[in-house]
This record gives sequence, structure tokens and C-alpha cells, in this order.
Amino acid sequence: MLDPEGRILAEAVFTQQEEHARFGGVVPEIAARAHLARLPGLVRRVLEEAGLGVADLGGVAATAGPGLIGGLVVGASYGKGLAMGAGLPFLGVNHLEAHALTARLPGLFPEPPAYPYLLLLLSGGHCQCVAVEGLGRYRRLGTTLDDAVGEAFDKAAKLMGLPWPGGPHLERLAATGDARAVPLPRPLLGRVGCDFSFSGLKTAVAQAVGKGFAHADIAASFQASVAAVLADRARHAHAMLPDATALVVAGGVAANQAVRAALAAATPLHLLAPPLRLCTDNAVMVAWAGLERLRAGQRDPMDLAPRPRWPLDELAVPH
Repeated sequence: MLDPEGRILAEAVFTQQEEHARFGGVVPEIAARAHLARLPGLVRRVLEEAGLGVADLGGVAATAGPGLIGGLVVGASYGKGLAMGAGLPFLGVNHLEAHALTARLPGLFPEPPAYPYLLLLLSGGHCQCVAVEGLGRYRRLGTTLDDAVGEAFDKAAKLMGLPWPGGPHLERLAATGDARAVPLPRPLLGRVGCDFSFSGLKTAVAQAVGKGFAHADIAASFQASVAAVLADRARHAHAMLPDATALVVAGGVAANQAVRAALAAATPLHLLAPPLRLCTDNAVMVAWAGLERLRAGQRDPMDLAPRPRWPLDELAVPH
């Protein structure tokens, strides 16, 4: 929950990690049922913590896509009901836009980035390089040709027998290994443009595991390859948007310290990376995107349908 200036009044998180860990990934039906069971209580808790009632709100924002449709339907429907019951504006937020705008959240950095800036969106489901030219104005410079970078982390971790979600476990293991020990590819390194590819790197990890390389060395070498590729793509993106004011990194993989270090050194641009708790999908970023849109005079109809696929550059169409 945010105040009218965007300062965080209260926040709460319910993690479903234990429910999904035994399946090695997110089970959509379990996720949707957990949303349904926990969401009302979390909203009450946040309101109580902020000392506010529903009537004190200025609007309600909820994620409307992209993502697993069950969770989207639950969250968006609850948000619509809350807004309708209190006579408030409803904003159905594209969560990719929320990632794109997180760096503008008051208090995170001394100054929010001025438009245009570069965004590297690095998560389990997305790997994109985007020119953020203004609210609702996004131009995709490159995307993954196969696996998203977070998916590659999870698959590589699984090949080494690490628990799900694999990214944090792989990063901890990599800290004990030699990043030069295993010759892994760096896909598209040096190639013109900002596209990504990680499926070949995942296959190379499987082969390294089969050859008996130490898992710590594989993890370190994998992480170094990914970081080098992301840094290379960032340099190419800066060449495509030379007037960029900053390089913003968001998404779960933005929490990886080796990735952050590589991106910080990749370009002369100032790297803006959110606090770790705001790297992965979270309600604070959705509320902030909703507030930015509300300030711009935007709101969404109650018949807005959640979208499992919702490319960020489609938001360039006026609301």
C-alpha cells in the first residue's frame, strides 16, 4: 500500500514456495487456490498496518497479466470487487510495466531515472531489453529466442540436483567454484542486437554434469557465462539508445550479485537495481504502476480481461 506520493505505508508477502517445491516448479492450480485462500487476509492485514479503511483508498491496482491465468483471475477479480464496492478506480496492471517503473518508486534512489532509460527484465518467464521512453511507451530492443534467463538458472540448478527455486541455490554454490574450470558457451556474445539465447548453454551444463565436472565449478562457470552475455547485450542496447539516462535491471535474476557486478561494469550508464525484495514480482511495484497511471488520468473498465500473454510494447497503444 502506497500513499499519494508513492511512499510505502504497508506491505505483506505470502510465499507459496513450500507448496510448490516438492513438484520442482509452480503448479498453476495450487497457485490459484492459494491466491484465493490468502488474498483477503493479506489485504486486511495491510489495511490494518497502515491504519486505513477501504474508504480511504484512492484506487485499486491488480496484476492483469501476463502470467498464469488462474492467479491472474483471482487477483484481478478481487481487485475489481474491492474497487467496485468502494466506488474506486480500478487499474489492471501489466506486471512487466510494473517492473519497468519500479526504479521510479520514491525513496529507492536519490533521483528516479529520467526518460528514456534502458530496462533489462530478467526473470523466470521473461528476458527482454526494453527502451523505456515514458509511461506506457515501451520499445522492445531484444528478447530471448528460447529460454528466459531465470528458467535457464532453474534448469541448470536442477541438472546439478539443487532444490527449486534453483537460482539462489546456484548462486551460493557458484561462490565456492572456479568460473574458469568448465568451458561453457556464451551464446550470441558479440552478435549485433539485443536478443538472447540460453538453451544451448543449458545443454552444455547437462553435458558438463555428465562428464563429471565438479558441480561448484559448473555453477560458477554457468553464472559467469550468463553474466558475460547479459553485459554484452547491455552494451549493444546502449548503442541502440545512446541517449539513455540509466540502465535499470529488474526481475528475479536481478538479485544475482555476479549479474549486477557485470552489468555495472558493462556501460558508462548508472546501474539502478531495486532492493532484493523488490526484484521478484511484488505488490509494491504493481501499486506504484497503478499510481503512476492514475496520476496520468488512466483507469480500466471492470470488464478488463486478464491476459496470460501481454507484450510490454503493446502498452504503447493509448488506454
